Amino acid sequence: MSEMQIYLTLGIFAAVILAIAFDIIDMAVAALLGVSAMIALGILTATDLVEAMGTAGGPLALLFGGMVVAHVLGKTGIFERVGAVYLHATGGSGKRFLLLLIALVAPVCALLPNATTVILLAPIIIRVARALKVDFVAPMILTAIVSNAAGMLTLVGDPATFLVGSSIGMSFAAYLQKVSLAGLLAVLVIVPLLPWLMPSIWRAQSPVPPKTALPRIEHPGFVVLSLAILVLMVVLFLIGERLPTHIVPPAVAIIAATLALLVVYQIRIEPVDTVFREVDWKTLVFLGAIFCLVQGFTKTGLLQGLSLQLYEWFGAELTLVALLLLAGIGVLSSLLANIPVVAASLVMTKGYLVAAEAVPEIALATGFTDWPAATLPVFIAMMFGATLGGNATLIGASANIVTAGICAAEGERLTFARFLRYGLPITIAQLAVGAVYVVALFWVLR
Repeated sequence: MSEMQIYLTLGIFAAVILAIAFDIIDMAVAALLGVSAMIALGILTATDLVEAMGTAGGPLALLFGGMVVAHVLGKTGIFERVGAVYLHATGGSGKRFLLLLIALVAPVCALLPNATTVILLAPIIIRVARALKVDFVAPMILTAIVSNAAGMLTLVGDPATFLVGSSIGMSFAAYLQKVSLAGLLAVLVIVPLLPWLMPSIWRAQSPVPPKTALPRIEHPGFVVLSLAILVLMVVLFLIGERLPTHIVPPAVAIIAATLALLVVYQIRIEPVDTVFREVDWKTLVFLGAIFCLVQGFTKTGLLQGLSLQLYEWFGAELTLVALLLLAGIGVLSSLLANIPVVAASLVMTKGYLVAAEAVPEIALATGFTDWPAATLPVFIAMMFGATLGGNATLIGASANIVTAGICAAEGERLTFARFLRYGLPITIAQLAVGAVYVVALFWVLR
Protein backbone atom coordinates (compact mmCIF):
# COMPACT_ATOMS: atom_id res chain seq x y z
CA MET A 1 0.00 0.00 0.00
CA SER A 2 1.38 3.40 -1.03
CA GLU A 3 1.79 6.29 1.39
CA MET A 4 -1.06 8.13 -0.33
CA GLN A 5 -3.38 5.12 0.16
CA ILE A 6 -2.47 5.01 3.84
CA TYR A 7 -3.51 8.65 4.25
CA LEU A 8 -6.70 8.03 2.28
CA THR A 9 -7.54 5.01 4.44
CA LEU A 10 -7.07 6.98 7.64
CA GLY A 11 -9.13 9.85 6.22
CA ILE A 12 -12.00 7.60 5.19
CA PHE A 13 -11.90 5.83 8.54
CA ALA A 14 -12.02 9.14 10.44
CA ALA A 15 -14.77 10.54 8.19
CA VAL A 16 -17.02 7.54 8.80
CA ILE A 17 -16.58 7.74 12.59
CA LEU A 18 -17.21 11.50 12.68
CA ALA A 19 -20.27 11.18 10.43
CA ILE A 20 -21.76 8.63 12.81
CA ALA A 21 -20.71 10.43 16.02
CA PHE A 22 -22.27 13.74 14.92
CA ASP A 23 -25.32 12.04 13.41
CA ILE A 24 -24.62 13.51 9.98
CA ILE A 25 -25.85 10.40 8.18
CA ASP A 26 -27.34 7.02 9.04
CA MET A 27 -24.62 4.82 10.53
CA ALA A 28 -25.12 1.91 8.13
CA VAL A 29 -25.04 4.23 5.13
CA ALA A 30 -21.90 5.95 6.46
CA ALA A 31 -20.11 2.61 6.88
CA LEU A 32 -21.14 1.42 3.41
CA LEU A 33 -20.00 4.72 1.88
CA GLY A 34 -16.62 4.24 3.55
CA VAL A 35 -16.30 0.71 2.15
CA SER A 36 -17.38 1.91 -1.30
CA ALA A 37 -14.78 4.68 -1.24
CA MET A 38 -12.02 2.20 -0.30
CA ILE A 39 -13.08 -0.12 -3.13
CA ALA A 40 -13.21 2.72 -5.67
CA LEU A 41 -9.74 3.92 -4.64
CA GLY A 42 -8.25 0.43 -4.92
CA ILE A 43 -7.57 0.15 -1.18
CA LEU A 44 -9.86 -2.86 -0.76
CA THR A 45 -9.72 -5.68 -3.29
CA ALA A 46 -11.99 -8.67 -3.77
CA THR A 47 -9.52 -10.76 -1.76
CA ASP A 48 -9.65 -8.26 1.10
CA LEU A 49 -13.45 -8.38 1.16
CA VAL A 50 -13.43 -12.18 1.29
CA GLU A 51 -10.88 -12.09 4.13
CA ALA A 52 -12.91 -9.51 6.04
CA MET A 53 -16.06 -11.60 5.72
CA GLY A 54 -14.10 -14.65 6.85
CA THR A 55 -13.26 -12.84 10.08
CA ALA A 56 -16.79 -11.44 10.42
CA GLY A 57 -18.53 -14.74 9.67
CA GLY A 58 -18.37 -16.22 13.16
CA PRO A 59 -19.64 -13.20 15.11
CA LEU A 60 -22.30 -12.39 12.49
CA ALA A 61 -23.52 -16.01 12.46
CA LEU A 62 -23.72 -15.89 16.26
CA LEU A 63 -25.78 -12.70 16.09
CA PHE A 64 -28.05 -13.92 13.29
CA GLY A 65 -28.76 -17.24 14.99
CA GLY A 66 -29.41 -15.52 18.29
CA MET A 67 -31.82 -13.04 16.68
CA VAL A 68 -33.89 -15.83 15.12
CA VAL A 69 -34.04 -17.86 18.35
CA ALA A 70 -34.94 -14.72 20.31
CA HIS A 71 -37.78 -13.87 17.94
CA VAL A 72 -39.21 -17.40 18.14
CA LEU A 73 -38.94 -17.41 21.96
CA GLY A 74 -40.74 -14.08 21.97
CA LYS A 75 -43.71 -15.69 20.23
CA THR A 76 -44.19 -18.29 22.99
CA GLY A 77 -45.94 -15.84 25.32
CA ILE A 78 -43.53 -16.65 28.14
CA PHE A 79 -42.09 -13.17 28.20
CA GLU A 80 -45.53 -11.58 28.52
CA ARG A 81 -45.90 -13.62 31.71
CA VAL A 82 -42.41 -12.56 32.82
CA GLY A 83 -43.38 -8.93 32.15
CA ALA A 84 -46.51 -9.21 34.31
CA VAL A 85 -44.51 -10.74 37.18
CA TYR A 86 -41.78 -8.12 36.72
CA LEU A 87 -44.23 -5.21 36.89
CA HIS A 88 -45.80 -6.38 40.14
CA ALA A 89 -42.40 -7.27 41.63
CA THR A 90 -41.40 -3.60 41.31
CA GLY A 91 -44.22 -2.58 43.67
CA GLY A 92 -44.31 0.67 41.69
CA SER A 93 -40.75 1.53 42.78
CA GLY A 94 -38.33 2.91 40.19
CA LYS A 95 -35.43 1.67 42.31
CA ARG A 96 -36.74 -1.90 42.21
CA PHE A 97 -37.46 -1.52 38.50
CA LEU A 98 -33.79 -0.75 37.74
CA LEU A 99 -32.37 -3.41 40.07
CA LEU A 100 -34.73 -6.09 38.75
CA LEU A 101 -33.83 -5.02 35.21
CA ILE A 102 -30.20 -5.92 35.90
CA ALA A 103 -31.24 -9.21 37.53
CA LEU A 104 -33.39 -10.05 34.49
CA VAL A 105 -31.00 -9.05 31.72
CA ALA A 106 -27.71 -10.49 33.04
CA PRO A 107 -28.70 -14.21 33.19
CA VAL A 108 -30.38 -14.09 29.77
CA CYS A 109 -27.27 -12.54 28.27
CA ALA A 110 -25.19 -15.39 29.64
CA LEU A 111 -27.11 -17.68 27.28
CA LEU A 112 -27.78 -15.46 24.27
CA PRO A 113 -25.67 -12.81 22.50
CA ASN A 114 -26.11 -9.31 23.92
CA ALA A 115 -27.93 -7.78 20.95
CA THR A 116 -30.32 -10.74 21.04
CA THR A 117 -31.00 -10.13 24.73
CA VAL A 118 -31.96 -6.53 24.02
CA ILE A 119 -34.34 -7.60 21.25
CA LEU A 120 -35.92 -10.26 23.46
CA LEU A 121 -36.40 -8.17 26.61
CA ALA A 122 -37.06 -4.69 25.16
CA PRO A 123 -40.88 -5.12 24.95
CA ILE A 124 -41.01 -6.13 28.62
CA ILE A 125 -38.82 -3.25 29.83
CA ILE A 126 -40.65 -0.63 27.76
CA ARG A 127 -44.04 -1.93 28.92
CA VAL A 128 -43.04 -1.83 32.60
CA ALA A 129 -41.45 1.64 32.25
CA ARG A 130 -44.66 3.00 30.73
CA ALA A 131 -46.76 1.37 33.46
CA LEU A 132 -44.57 3.11 36.06
CA LYS A 133 -44.84 6.38 34.09
CA VAL A 134 -41.06 6.79 33.70
CA ASP A 135 -38.93 7.45 30.62
CA PHE A 136 -38.10 4.16 28.87
CA VAL A 137 -35.02 5.39 26.97
CA ALA A 138 -32.70 5.44 30.01
CA PRO A 139 -33.74 1.90 31.09
CA MET A 140 -33.20 0.72 27.51
CA ILE A 141 -29.70 2.22 27.57
CA LEU A 142 -29.14 0.42 30.88
CA THR A 143 -30.37 -2.80 29.24
CA ALA A 144 -27.77 -2.47 26.48
CA ILE A 145 -24.98 -1.67 28.95
CA VAL A 146 -25.88 -4.56 31.28
CA SER A 147 -26.16 -6.95 28.33
CA ASN A 148 -22.70 -5.90 27.12
CA ALA A 149 -21.19 -6.32 30.58
CA ALA A 150 -22.98 -9.61 31.20
CA GLY A 151 -21.63 -10.69 27.83
CA MET A 152 -18.46 -11.49 29.75
CA LEU A 153 -20.27 -14.11 31.83
CA THR A 154 -19.86 -16.72 29.09
CA LEU A 155 -17.86 -17.15 25.90
CA VAL A 156 -20.92 -16.58 23.69
CA GLY A 157 -22.42 -13.62 25.55
CA ASP A 158 -20.66 -11.06 23.34
CA PRO A 159 -19.35 -11.62 19.79
CA ALA A 160 -16.19 -9.63 20.55
CA THR A 161 -15.43 -11.82 23.57
CA PHE A 162 -16.07 -14.90 21.45
CA LEU A 163 -13.68 -13.60 18.78
CA VAL A 164 -10.83 -13.27 21.31
CA GLY A 165 -11.56 -16.58 23.03
CA SER A 166 -11.90 -18.56 19.81
CA SER A 167 -8.71 -17.05 18.37
CA ILE A 168 -6.67 -18.54 21.24
CA GLY A 169 -8.59 -21.82 21.42
CA MET A 170 -10.35 -21.11 24.73
CA SER A 171 -13.25 -23.48 25.31
CA PHE A 172 -16.63 -22.54 26.79
CA ALA A 173 -15.77 -24.39 30.03
CA ALA A 174 -12.30 -22.82 30.33
CA TYR A 175 -13.86 -19.41 29.89
CA LEU A 176 -16.23 -20.06 32.81
CA GLN A 177 -13.23 -20.79 35.03
CA LYS A 178 -11.03 -17.85 33.99
CA VAL A 179 -13.26 -14.96 32.93
CA SER A 180 -16.83 -15.34 34.19
CA LEU A 181 -16.06 -13.74 37.56
CA ALA A 182 -14.89 -10.66 35.66
CA GLY A 183 -18.28 -10.46 33.96
CA LEU A 184 -20.06 -10.63 37.31
CA LEU A 185 -17.92 -7.79 38.72
CA ALA A 186 -18.56 -5.70 35.60
CA VAL A 187 -22.31 -6.06 36.16
CA LEU A 188 -22.23 -5.38 39.91
CA VAL A 189 -20.20 -2.17 39.57
CA ILE A 190 -23.17 -0.60 37.73
CA VAL A 191 -25.46 -0.76 40.77
CA PRO A 192 -23.92 1.99 42.96
CA LEU A 193 -23.91 4.37 39.97
CA LEU A 194 -27.66 4.17 39.30
CA PRO A 195 -28.90 6.69 41.93
CA TRP A 196 -26.50 9.26 40.43
CA LEU A 197 -27.09 8.50 36.75
CA MET A 198 -30.86 7.97 36.82
CA PRO A 199 -32.10 9.85 39.92
CA SER A 200 -35.63 10.57 38.67
CA ILE A 201 -36.27 6.91 37.85
CA TRP A 202 -34.50 5.70 41.02
CA ARG A 203 -36.81 7.86 43.20
CA ALA A 204 -39.98 7.26 41.17
CA GLN A 205 -43.01 5.71 42.85
CA SER A 206 -46.21 4.90 40.97
CA PRO A 207 -49.24 2.77 41.71
CA VAL A 208 -49.26 -0.49 39.76
CA PRO A 209 -52.40 -1.97 38.20
CA PRO A 210 -54.26 -4.57 40.28
CA LYS A 211 -52.88 -8.07 40.00
CA THR A 212 -54.65 -10.12 37.34
CA ALA A 213 -54.30 -13.62 35.97
CA LEU A 214 -51.10 -14.19 34.01
CA PRO A 215 -51.43 -14.08 30.21
CA ARG A 216 -52.58 -17.41 28.79
CA ILE A 217 -50.19 -19.63 26.83
CA GLU A 218 -51.89 -20.24 23.49
CA HIS A 219 -49.67 -23.02 22.10
CA PRO A 220 -48.11 -25.17 24.87
CA GLY A 221 -46.48 -27.53 22.35
CA PHE A 222 -44.76 -24.61 20.66
CA VAL A 223 -43.49 -23.38 24.03
CA VAL A 224 -42.06 -26.79 24.90
CA LEU A 225 -40.28 -27.14 21.54
CA SER A 226 -38.90 -23.58 21.67
CA LEU A 227 -37.53 -24.08 25.17
CA ALA A 228 -36.06 -27.43 24.12
CA ILE A 229 -34.19 -25.64 21.32
CA LEU A 230 -32.86 -23.10 23.83
CA VAL A 231 -31.69 -25.91 26.13
CA LEU A 232 -30.06 -27.72 23.21
CA MET A 233 -28.27 -24.52 22.22
CA VAL A 234 -26.90 -24.03 25.74
CA VAL A 235 -25.79 -27.68 25.96
CA LEU A 236 -24.01 -27.46 22.60
CA PHE A 237 -22.33 -24.22 23.68
CA LEU A 238 -20.95 -26.17 26.64
CA ILE A 239 -19.92 -29.43 24.95
CA GLY A 240 -20.08 -28.81 21.19
CA GLU A 241 -16.38 -28.13 20.78
CA ARG A 242 -15.54 -31.41 22.53
CA LEU A 243 -17.69 -33.50 20.19
CA PRO A 244 -16.00 -35.37 17.31
CA THR A 245 -17.66 -32.98 14.86
CA HIS A 246 -16.28 -29.97 16.80
CA ILE A 247 -19.39 -27.75 16.69
CA VAL A 248 -18.24 -24.18 17.44
CA PRO A 249 -20.62 -21.55 18.94
CA PRO A 250 -21.50 -19.81 15.61
CA ALA A 251 -22.43 -23.21 14.16
CA VAL A 252 -24.52 -23.91 17.28
CA ALA A 253 -26.38 -20.62 16.75
CA ILE A 254 -27.12 -21.52 13.12
CA ILE A 255 -28.33 -25.02 14.08
CA ALA A 256 -30.59 -23.55 16.78
CA ALA A 257 -31.95 -20.92 14.37
CA THR A 258 -32.68 -23.61 11.77
CA LEU A 259 -34.56 -25.76 14.28
CA ALA A 260 -36.50 -22.72 15.49
CA LEU A 261 -37.51 -21.89 11.91
CA LEU A 262 -38.55 -25.51 11.37
CA VAL A 263 -40.78 -25.39 14.45
CA VAL A 264 -42.35 -22.11 13.28
CA TYR A 265 -42.98 -23.62 9.85
CA GLN A 266 -44.49 -26.87 11.11
CA ILE A 267 -46.71 -25.37 13.82
CA ARG A 268 -47.56 -22.36 11.62
CA ILE A 269 -47.28 -19.78 14.39
CA GLU A 270 -46.42 -17.23 11.69
CA PRO A 271 -44.92 -17.31 8.18
CA VAL A 272 -41.18 -18.01 8.05
CA ASP A 273 -40.87 -14.86 5.91
CA THR A 274 -42.04 -12.83 8.92
CA VAL A 275 -39.24 -14.25 11.08
CA PHE A 276 -36.66 -13.24 8.47
CA ARG A 277 -38.16 -9.76 8.21
CA GLU A 278 -37.77 -9.35 11.97
CA VAL A 279 -34.01 -10.05 11.83
CA ASP A 280 -32.07 -6.81 12.32
CA TRP A 281 -30.36 -6.88 8.94
CA LYS A 282 -29.27 -3.26 9.26
CA THR A 283 -27.08 -4.08 12.28
CA LEU A 284 -25.60 -7.11 10.53
CA VAL A 285 -24.82 -5.07 7.39
CA PHE A 286 -23.32 -2.26 9.49
CA LEU A 287 -21.03 -4.64 11.35
CA GLY A 288 -20.00 -6.35 8.11
CA ALA A 289 -19.13 -2.97 6.60
CA ILE A 290 -17.09 -2.02 9.67
CA PHE A 291 -15.14 -5.28 9.36
CA CYS A 292 -14.29 -4.29 5.79
CA LEU A 293 -13.13 -0.83 6.94
CA VAL A 294 -10.92 -2.44 9.58
CA GLN A 295 -9.50 -4.75 6.92
CA GLY A 296 -8.45 -1.65 4.97
CA PHE A 297 -6.94 -0.18 8.12
CA THR A 298 -5.03 -3.43 8.79
CA LYS A 299 -3.56 -3.28 5.28
CA THR A 300 -1.81 -0.01 6.10
CA GLY A 301 0.66 -1.97 8.24
CA LEU A 302 0.23 0.50 11.10
CA LEU A 303 -0.91 -2.27 13.45
CA GLN A 304 2.07 -4.47 12.68
CA GLY A 305 4.36 -1.49 13.22
CA LEU A 306 2.65 -0.80 16.53
CA SER A 307 3.37 -4.39 17.62
CA LEU A 308 7.11 -3.74 17.33
CA GLN A 309 6.72 -0.30 18.92
CA LEU A 310 5.01 -1.87 21.95
CA TYR A 311 7.97 -4.20 22.38
CA GLU A 312 10.45 -1.31 22.10
CA TRP A 313 8.56 0.66 24.73
CA PHE A 314 7.70 -2.06 27.24
CA GLY A 315 9.87 -5.08 26.40
CA ALA A 316 8.41 -8.23 27.91
CA GLU A 317 6.44 -6.39 30.63
CA LEU A 318 3.18 -8.18 29.88
CA THR A 319 1.29 -6.58 32.76
CA LEU A 320 1.90 -3.05 31.47
CA VAL A 321 1.03 -4.06 27.92
CA ALA A 322 -2.16 -5.76 29.10
CA LEU A 323 -3.29 -2.60 30.94
CA LEU A 324 -2.40 -0.47 27.92
CA LEU A 325 -4.44 -2.78 25.68
CA LEU A 326 -7.36 -2.67 28.10
CA ALA A 327 -7.41 1.12 28.02
CA GLY A 328 -6.55 1.52 24.32
CA ILE A 329 -9.02 -1.05 23.04
CA GLY A 330 -11.59 0.36 25.45
CA VAL A 331 -11.25 3.80 23.84
CA LEU A 332 -11.29 2.39 20.30
CA SER A 333 -14.32 0.22 21.08
CA SER A 334 -16.20 3.30 22.17
CA LEU A 335 -15.64 4.85 18.72
CA LEU A 336 -15.99 1.76 16.55
CA ALA A 337 -18.09 -1.37 16.77
CA ASN A 338 -16.12 -3.50 19.20
CA ILE A 339 -16.06 -6.68 17.11
CA PRO A 340 -13.85 -5.36 14.30
CA VAL A 341 -11.68 -3.45 16.78
CA VAL A 342 -10.88 -6.79 18.38
CA ALA A 343 -10.19 -8.37 14.99
CA ALA A 344 -7.60 -5.68 14.27
CA SER A 345 -6.15 -5.65 17.79
CA LEU A 346 -5.58 -9.40 17.74
CA VAL A 347 -3.16 -8.92 14.85
CA MET A 348 -1.23 -6.32 16.84
CA THR A 349 -1.26 -8.25 20.14
CA LYS A 350 -0.11 -11.54 18.66
CA GLY A 351 2.65 -9.68 16.81
CA TYR A 352 3.78 -8.12 20.09
CA LEU A 353 3.84 -11.49 21.90
CA VAL A 354 5.98 -12.93 19.12
CA ALA A 355 8.34 -9.93 19.30
CA ALA A 356 8.53 -10.36 23.10
CA GLU A 357 9.40 -14.06 22.53
CA ALA A 358 6.46 -15.14 24.69
CA VAL A 359 5.40 -17.42 21.81
CA PRO A 360 7.12 -18.71 18.64
CA GLU A 361 6.49 -17.05 15.28
CA ILE A 362 4.11 -19.85 14.32
CA ALA A 363 1.63 -18.23 16.74
CA LEU A 364 0.82 -15.75 13.97
CA ALA A 365 -0.64 -18.58 11.89
CA THR A 366 -4.40 -19.18 11.91
CA GLY A 367 -5.40 -21.97 14.28
CA PHE A 368 -2.51 -21.69 16.75
CA THR A 369 -3.85 -22.45 20.24
CA ASP A 370 -0.79 -23.36 22.33
CA TRP A 371 -0.71 -20.05 24.22
CA PRO A 372 1.27 -20.06 27.52
CA ALA A 373 -0.69 -19.35 30.70
CA ALA A 374 1.35 -16.16 31.21
CA THR A 375 -0.18 -14.64 28.06
CA LEU A 376 -3.79 -15.35 29.10
CA PRO A 377 -4.29 -12.10 31.10
CA VAL A 378 -3.24 -10.12 28.01
CA PHE A 379 -6.12 -11.61 26.03
CA ILE A 380 -8.53 -11.20 28.94
CA ALA A 381 -7.53 -7.52 29.08
CA MET A 382 -8.53 -7.32 25.41
CA MET A 383 -11.90 -8.84 26.28
CA PHE A 384 -12.42 -6.22 28.99
CA GLY A 385 -11.46 -3.38 26.68
CA ALA A 386 -13.61 -4.56 23.79
CA THR A 387 -16.69 -5.72 25.67
CA LEU A 388 -16.82 -2.93 28.25
CA GLY A 389 -15.32 -0.10 26.19
CA GLY A 390 -18.25 -0.55 23.81
CA ASN A 391 -20.56 0.63 26.60
CA ALA A 392 -19.37 4.22 26.33
CA THR A 393 -21.04 5.29 23.10
CA LEU A 394 -24.00 4.55 20.88
CA ILE A 395 -21.87 2.89 18.20
CA GLY A 396 -19.59 0.93 20.53
CA ALA A 397 -21.50 -2.37 20.46
CA SER A 398 -24.16 -4.11 18.41
CA ALA A 399 -26.53 -4.10 21.41
CA ASN A 400 -26.30 -0.30 21.58
CA ILE A 401 -27.15 0.02 17.89
CA VAL A 402 -30.07 -2.37 18.27
CA THR A 403 -31.30 -0.33 21.26
CA ALA A 404 -31.30 2.86 19.18
CA GLY A 405 -33.40 1.11 16.53
CA ILE A 406 -35.93 -0.12 19.10
CA CYS A 407 -36.25 3.34 20.70
CA ALA A 408 -36.79 4.88 17.26
CA ALA A 409 -39.51 2.32 16.50
CA GLU A 410 -41.19 3.31 19.79
CA GLY A 411 -41.14 6.99 18.84
CA GLU A 412 -38.09 8.13 20.86
CA ARG A 413 -34.83 9.11 19.20
CA LEU A 414 -31.68 7.96 21.03
CA THR A 415 -28.83 10.35 20.23
CA PHE A 416 -25.10 9.82 20.52
CA ALA A 417 -24.87 12.45 23.29
CA ARG A 418 -27.68 10.95 25.34
CA PHE A 419 -26.13 7.50 25.32
CA LEU A 420 -22.73 8.98 26.21
CA ARG A 421 -24.20 10.62 29.32
CA TYR A 422 -24.90 7.20 30.84
CA GLY A 423 -22.35 5.04 29.06
CA LEU A 424 -19.14 6.95 29.74
CA PRO A 425 -19.22 7.00 33.59
CA ILE A 426 -20.20 3.32 33.73
CA THR A 427 -17.47 2.39 31.26
CA ILE A 428 -14.78 4.18 33.26
CA ALA A 429 -15.84 2.32 36.43
CA GLN A 430 -15.97 -1.03 34.62
CA LEU A 431 -12.56 -0.63 32.99
CA ALA A 432 -11.09 0.27 36.39
CA VAL A 433 -12.49 -2.98 37.81
CA GLY A 434 -11.11 -4.78 34.76
CA ALA A 435 -7.63 -3.39 35.36
CA VAL A 436 -7.67 -4.66 38.95
CA TYR A 437 -8.85 -8.10 37.79
CA VAL A 438 -6.12 -8.38 35.13
CA VAL A 439 -3.38 -7.37 37.59
CA ALA A 440 -4.71 -9.91 40.12
CA LEU A 441 -4.74 -12.61 37.42
CA PHE A 442 -1.09 -11.91 36.56
CA TRP A 443 -0.25 -12.22 40.26
CA VAL A 444 -2.12 -15.55 40.58
CA LEU A 445 -0.37 -17.01 37.52
CA ARG A 446 3.13 -16.17 38.75
